Amino acid sequence: MLRVLLGEPPRKNSGVLADAMENMATFAALLRKEMSAHEDNDHEYRKLEIWTRGLISSLDELEQSWFAAAFYRKLVIAGYMDDMTPVEQGDYARYVYFYKDGFIRVFSLLDKLGTVLNHFYDLKTSKLKTHFSYFTVLRQLQLLNVHPALADQLEEIKNSYRDPLENLRKRRNAEIHYMNSEMQDDLWQRHQGLHDKIQLEDLDSHLEDLKQSLEMNCKTLIAAFSYSNEQLLKEISKAKSIKS
Repeated sequence: MLRVLLGEPPRKNSGVLADAMENMATFAALLRKEMSAHEDNDHEYRKLEIWTRGLISSLDELEQSWFAAAFYRKLVIAGYMDDMTPVEQGDYARYVYFYKDGFIRVFSLLDKLGTVLNHFYDLKTSKLKTHFSYFTVLRQLQLLNVHPALADQLEEIKNSYRDPLENLRKRRNAEIHYMNSEMQDDLWQRHQGLHDKIQLEDLDSHLEDLKQSLEMNCKTLIAAFSYSNEQLLKEISKAKSIKS
């Protein structure tokens, strides 16, 4: 959608993004097939299917936010706020908007995945925390030791992207709980010299954190849903053997 608005050709999914989309689509298709073949009286499969389709949309929206932020970043040439033309100020504001939208979506998507995993594997994470995050679900998965192969994969991916995730987490917390992260940068610079020009934050470094975190989301989804597809197939096969 955003590519069309920006005059760019539609995205062709590839790499880890395509793999993540495909694994989630497979999970949703398996659920739909099972619901068509048998009654889903407790609506558990229907709930999982709706959540999974929501995750597909969330990943699409996260990728679009990163793309739009990168698009507008290229239009910001000046290194100082005071040196920007009115047009460039507008492009910078749009970069900030989509960058913020992106890093908020990083954690939102992970938390939605946590809800799916908690429900599908009956982890009962809500007994630990009423409002839990993906990372709480991951710790619960490790604590219960019911699916160690999945837990190990997810933990390895999380650790591989620790730095960019932590950078975005700090900015997300500043944005939600304190003040805009770029305002904090401005305040710090004003303390250094009252009459100095305000230098922009490191836009390329920030975008790289977002890109790496998007990649982390994709790899996490691939690991979670490729494993869950296997488990769901086993569950379906077991149910069929019991009925026969």
